Formats: sequence, structure tokens, C-alpha cells
Amino acid sequence: MNLILYSKAGCHLCEGLQEKLEEILKDSESSCKFNLEIRDITTRDDWFQAYQYEVPVLSVSNPDTTTEQLIPRPSPRMPVRKLQQMLQKYL
Repeated sequence: MNLILYSKAGCHLCEGLQEKLEEILKDSESSCKFNLEIRDITTRDDWFQAYQYEVPVLSVSNPDTTTEQLIPRPSPRMPVRKLQQMLQKYL
């Protein structure tokens, strides 16, 4: 599965979430497996219009389709393990 993070430069919430997601990816014991794609909303007008007030935004897509499913935004204070458990519901 592909996990997509819509973000923008200078967003501390985006950077914090990205760090946690990368930590999950580096954990060799993690059962939560995904490909992480970071999308800068300032590079496309449609992304910017959709998410300018919402970032960070997470979505999941199946590599076989172009459909994305939005995931509820986790709390910035959510520990990595709890984020990993939440993601397992969607991946």
C-alpha cells in the first residue's frame, strides 16, 4: 500500500508527522508496511486548493488503482506506537 502525506515546507505539524512515519518505516520489527510518498501541496494548484488549510493530510492508495482514501489526521502528540496501530487499520 502507498501512504501519501500531503504537506508543505515550513509546516511543523507536517515535519513532525513525517518524522514519525519514517521512524515506523525504519523499525524492522514493525508489521506496518507501506510506501511513503510525500506530496508538497505548493507544487500543484489542485492539491493546494484542496489541502491549504488542512495539512498535514494522510491518504492511502492501492498501487493497482488511482483511488485514495483519506485517513483521519492523528494528533501531533500521538506517540509513534499509537500512530502505527492507527495506520494498521487502513493499510
